[in-house]
Amino acid sequence: MSPFPARRLLFSALACATIAGISVALAAGFDFPTKRTDLTQADAKRVAEVTRPTTDFSKAEPYEAMQAGGATSIDPVTQDAFSRISATIPFEEEQPFKLGNALFKKLWVSAPSSTLASDGLGPLFNARSCMNCHVNDGRGRPPEAGANTASMFLRLARPARTAEEERAIANAEILNFPDPVYGRQLQDRAVAGLPSEGKMKIEYTEETVTLAGGEIVSLRRPRYSVDNPGYGPLDPATTISPRVAPAMIGLGLIEAIPEADILANADPDDSNGDGISGKAAIVRDHRTGKPALGRFGWKAQNASVRDQSADAFASDIGISTPDRPAAYGDCTEAQGTCRDMPDGVQKRLGNEEAPGPILDLVTFYSANLAVPARRKASFPETLNGKKVFYDSGCAACHVPKFVTRRDSADKAQSFQLIWPYSDFLLHDMGEGLADGQQVGFASGREWRTPPLWGIGLTRTVSGHSFFLHDGRARNLTEAILWHGGEAQKSRDAFASLPADSRQALITFLESL
Repeated sequence: MSPFPARRLLFSALACATIAGISVALAAGFDFPTKRTDLTQADAKRVAEVTRPTTDFSKAEPYEAMQAGGATSIDPVTQDAFSRISATIPFEEEQPFKLGNALFKKLWVSAPSSTLASDGLGPLFNARSCMNCHVNDGRGRPPEAGANTASMFLRLARPARTAEEERAIANAEILNFPDPVYGRQLQDRAVAGLPSEGKMKIEYTEETVTLAGGEIVSLRRPRYSVDNPGYGPLDPATTISPRVAPAMIGLGLIEAIPEADILANADPDDSNGDGISGKAAIVRDHRTGKPALGRFGWKAQNASVRDQSADAFASDIGISTPDRPAAYGDCTEAQGTCRDMPDGVQKRLGNEEAPGPILDLVTFYSANLAVPARRKASFPETLNGKKVFYDSGCAACHVPKFVTRRDSADKAQSFQLIWPYSDFLLHDMGEGLADGQQVGFASGREWRTPPLWGIGLTRTVSGHSFFLHDGRARNLTEAILWHGGEAQKSRDAFASLPADSRQALITFLESL
């Protein structure tokens, strides 16, 4: 099933976790399964065979072009390539998908308003709709050259200050601690009569890297700050972390990957000595409060598509849901005027601005956006690039394939061979990409391995080719060269390749 031996992820009262460099005993146990419980012995053998890493690069693997199994979209590639419905959705579920799509595009307005089912925006916010951030359900970009600023924002947090706060993070009771005035996210927009929190400021410096053969690549190193803060200075301990909106495809399939298969790749102590120390992110389910495996977000801070959706409603738009019921969004106690602004709760519809049915539909839509089929998967140059990808060690973190649960709650995601090219674990990516911000079990140098499926269609769908968590990389070559830490060897292997091999690797990535 995996190039690494399966390991039991068990944190007990005697176990320890490193939080902000300090070893803290965990007060609660997190126990996850060591093997799949949804398969027969015959199925388990079959899954092990189909997910085994390939050693034959002379031809495409069976079903490789169908990146999402039967759920793959085979529609023509257009700007709407990420907005297609999963091919496994039955006809009777197309209506909730379309309703979810309409709500995803819905423009929220400030309260009070004559459009009673659409008010409650903010009072502080970054966007008026989900689609503002995920244009065409695609990837966000830095706010430059007149680009939409809503698709990138700044997360705010300070580290733990006391042993009690460290224990809270170690027990997955909290991810980190907000700025006392500005909260967890800098909102650059506000409703009428309220100042916004400020504007994100980015300053770039260029630095060059020389590749084998003499090719020179310029990398831009960003520096982030807040321009015109509307409520005084940020706390000196507050860290600033930029995040671009990720693409929306394949989320339900990611949620359907069994915990045991993700954890089989975890090697937090690098016991096999390969330099790769994948670590699981343990978070709390927003509804049940139970420990869960984080697999969504740049720091794997959310366990489910629903958690991710509710978090975006609250932080990005300022809309309350049953999972995040505060109608004032991210307004802190220090922002009293903000908390006193009217909200959009309509008691006849529910106790939140976006009641349960709305969150359900947006979650359903988000979970069932199809992954497009591969292009040119069997072409010689693509296969050559795939071999370079494996030989350079990229597949150690960007694990090519999984088989989803047979007993998935949503039958559309059940028992599919999928090719996300991610292990969904946290990895130290080096000082160059470090943001200095701890998020739960993720340190300021650690990031979740992002899935690569659909990456080759970024320009087609989103109209740009900016990559990494903050869009600093202007193309795939720059993105690879920013890799450090556990990925340093793979980055150096790429830099030392002859030009035609580097181009073959890029061609392979563009086929995904």
